[in-house]
Amino acid sequence: MKKEIIHTLTTTFEAHAQQTEEGVEFWLARDLQHLLGYKEWRNFNLVVNKAKTACEVSGNEIADHFVDVNKMVTIGSGSQREVNDIMLTRYACYLIAQNGDPQKNEIAFAQTYFALQTRRAEIIEKRIQEAERINARKKLTTSEKEMSNVIYEQTGGNENFGIIRSKGDQALFGKTTKSMKARWKVPGSRPLADFAPTIILKAKDFATEITIHNARKNKMNNEKQISSEHITNNKAVRNTLINRGIRPEELTPEEDIKKVERKLDKEKRDSQSNPDKLSE
Repeated sequence: MKKEIIHTLTTTFEAHAQQTEEGVEFWLARDLQHLLGYKEWRNFNLVVNKAKTACEVSGNEIADHFVDVNKMVTIGSGSQREVNDIMLTRYACYLIAQNGDPQKNEIAFAQTYFALQTRRAEIIEKRIQEAERINARKKLTTSEKEMSNVIYEQTGGNENFGIIRSKGDQALFGKTTKSMKARWKVPGSRPLADFAPTIILKAKDFATEITIHNARKNKMNNEKQISSEHITNNKAVRNTLINRGIRPEELTPEEDIKKVERKLDKEKRDSQSNPDKLSE
């Protein structure tokens, strides 16, 4: 397929994208019909029905991606009549392309185009989740440093900080830090939190912030008081998670946060020199 045709088709597809009031992107099926080279609606509708079946088989709700609507169109006499149409998500367009006639240039283009766009969206979503996890890890580091300072200020030393944090881990996971490291295959010299899922990082941070607040408010001046407070807070957070169907010790570990940071930093540098590049 010639480069000029690819450029024209890309521009045309994106030009027909619309948005709902809530900002949800969609295409209208009757627009897509012509974009994909189908002259008759009944033939195109057969492809749409195949796409709906594929949507259902893949475990997705048809109604989330194919929404029936009516619209008024002008006919030859200048009068208007109501016709059926369908609002389609990008995923729905992808499924329609996958079930279309590959002999058509437009379909051949769309099959690759929507597949790449769908993959691109998945990668972007993953990067956003990774960035959120990095921010959660940084926030936990900050709150733990603050708790260490509180311990020093109110007890005259913070040599017990590591012990207090470990007791908090045991209260949160129902297992020791050492046991969780073995379970998650965390190197002995690395913090458990560097391999924890975002929800655990936020849970630990929340419990730590409560400990800081109450230690200051109640002027706790020894390791026993602060340790007891931290254990209580982590147990409370654990109970909340369990009540919502989440057992902290049964969650799977995430990729080493240091590797994730290096990957995102590299992508940022690469994007500055090549804005169109999006690595896997």
